[in-house]
Amino acid sequence: MAEVKVAVVTAGGSGMGAACARRLAADGYAVAILSSSGKGEALAAELGGLGVTGSNQKAEDIAKFVDQVMARYGRIDVLVNSAGHGPRDTITAITDEQWHQGLDVYLMNVIRSVRLVTPIMVAQKSGAIVNISTAWAFEPAAMFPTSAVFRAGLAAYTKIFADTYAADNVRMNNVLPGWIDSLPQTDERRAGVPMGRYGTSAEIAATVAFLASEGAGYITGQNLKVDGGLMRSV
Repeated sequence: MAEVKVAVVTAGGSGMGAACARRLAADGYAVAILSSSGKGEALAAELGGLGVTGSNQKAEDIAKFVDQVMARYGRIDVLVNSAGHGPRDTITAITDEQWHQGLDVYLMNVIRSVRLVTPIMVAQKSGAIVNISTAWAFEPAAMFPTSAVFRAGLAAYTKIFADTYAADNVRMNNVLPGWIDSLPQTDERRAGVPMGRYGTSAEIAATVAFLASEGAGYITGQNLKVDGGLMRSV
């Protein structure tokens, strides 16, 4: 009998992170979820997995989470790094403290978890890491300044990681969602999307599941836009 593969999702209690956890569980993975709200524990129980309450902005919480995953399952095959929302204001009004908060929300959340999970995947000679980024990473919008700045940094980090660990069969890619149904919907935003609608969290989860799969085994270091054509010319 084949060993069950294990997928871990950070910030997976709601929104796109929760959708990813549900999809990966449906695809046959044992799922572990880290969430600061406690919703991750409830969802993990529903999915027959492991839920831990903690913040992906705290190194000690991520370490506790990874330790519990390894104690229960002994392996990690997929890491999905989701995130909450960072500070928003006009570009010159954002304080030093808010910039540092944005760094924690959008970039350090990935760096901290990847630092712990990578040695496990290297030892296994296999692993896939998928980070939830934003469609505005390469064409920044003033409405999401901290997200755009630090997720542009995430793209650079991802390329360096991919170069470093490709020979170990450990891959990293980013998914760049546009307007998704987990966000407030407005007619103005919808009108700017060539497909004329918001995307769904389930569509993001399906993309993440593909990038985690064997079918994406030759894909690493990429930034995949899932935005209804919003950034088609960028």
